[in-house]
Amino acid sequence: MTHALNRATQGVLAAAFLAVGSAQAGDYLDREPVQAFIDEAVGETGVSREQIEAWLGDAEYQQKIIDAITRPAESKTWGEYRPIFLTDKRIERGAAFVQEHGELLDEVASTYGVSPYVITAIIGVETYYGRITGGYRVIDALATLGFDYPRRGEFFRGQLVDFIRLAGEEGISMDKAEGSYAGAMGLPQFIPSSYRHYAVDGDGDGHRDLWDSHHDVFASVANYFVEHGWGQGEPVMFEVDINGAEVDDLLNRARDLAPKTTLAELRERGVTVPDDAPVPDDFEVMLFTLTDGDDVAYHVGLNNFYVITRYNHSVLYATAVWQLAQAIEKATEQAAVDATTSAGHDGADAG
Repeated sequence: MTHALNRATQGVLAAAFLAVGSAQAGDYLDREPVQAFIDEAVGETGVSREQIEAWLGDAEYQQKIIDAITRPAESKTWGEYRPIFLTDKRIERGAAFVQEHGELLDEVASTYGVSPYVITAIIGVETYYGRITGGYRVIDALATLGFDYPRRGEFFRGQLVDFIRLAGEEGISMDKAEGSYAGAMGLPQFIPSSYRHYAVDGDGDGHRDLWDSHHDVFASVANYFVEHGWGQGEPVMFEVDINGAEVDDLLNRARDLAPKTTLAELRERGVTVPDDAPVPDDFEVMLFTLTDGDDVAYHVGLNNFYVITRYNHSVLYATAVWQLAQAIEKATEQAAVDATTSAGHDGADAG
């Protein structure tokens, strides 16, 4: 990861941004802390002051971005979260996406060892297979959050520095590039730092294009997973029965989502682990719950489950991605069977 601004300057800027407030929001070049940021960005990126000033001079404060990021997060149960992403239409479109890009997905899967269905599910959850990639100019999002959202201003100023770097490295149009309100871009919704560190030039054209090159998109998602420890062919999660065992401390242990418990420890506590569990007893897992109404189901997430949570730090997100991937795979296989059956009937009719 790049250290976008040195620590001393970060502290000065943070205090300055708090003092300025949003009264001058949008008039970025008139603000002393913004000029200080530009000084640092010039040194960090090698981009000229004139160019950075031109970009930030064009940036517009967006109150709706502040509203979106400060909106209280709703705490959803799995029963409320699942219907958002595990719909028949999203599964059908995922299967159609695999059919359309199957050869390329298989090529990337072979290269990186990441399931084509997991790659597809990530894109399906993030942007509905590229249909919803965000309608905010990235420069507006990062300037608004970097200069007028003190709580996380330091983080977003760092993202802005990486976005400036991307303009030179990838030829991204600073005034036209659009993404989420938090500055995430393209089909896989990479923030600038992830774009720079994990995106891949899959098609070999000299640029990493996460909007229009499916090869780059698929390879970048797969590379992100590999760089975070994805194990080829390893299982992801499965359900266990706690049988009234005391496991609250194990649930608390898993709050950072990292596997820190073993199946052996679960068995010692009285938890029923399936005899056909896909990993040995000394394999590290994390215990978590999924709640649907009054029903509470206990599951263990394995290493690959943890890797999915590196994309979005949520067990609900990781579960949705994995179950969507499984559903897309099943729908794809069924479509192939139906196509074969239909072809057989057509041949019989012709005969």
